[in-house]
Parts: sequence; structure tokens; C-alpha cells
Amino acid sequence: MPTPPCPVVERIRAELSHRAKVGYFKYGVTMMRDDMDLRAWVQSAKEEALDLAVYLERILMMLETDGH
Repeated sequence: MPTPPCPVVERIRAELSHRAKVGYFKYGVTMMRDDMDLRAWVQSAKEEALDLAVYLERILMMLETDGH
């Protein structure tokens, strides 16, 4: 029995597809690029995670200021 589509998952799927297109036109490569070794991939992922931590901390600061 097929499951009904989930609007949340479909929204994420569309956003991933859009980001892939933007990334390709910006950098000229897909995520299947072969110019990075494993260490470079891990470093890139780590930097993205650190950026996420900064964004989340900023949001928390905004919520504290707003009294939430």
C-alpha cells in the first residue's frame, strides 16, 4: 500500500532540487565532484555544521530578546 505524500517531505525535496541547481550554476559541479578527498569533504561538512551552530545561537539570542 503506497503512503500518501507528506507535504513536509515534498517541500524539502523541492528545496534540495533547487539548491542542487543553484550549486551547479554557481560552482559548475554537482555533489558527485571528484576534486575533493575524504578529508576535504569532512572539513567542508564541519564548516557547514559550525555555520549552522552560529545561526542557531543567533536565533536563540533573538528569542531571548523578544522574551521567548
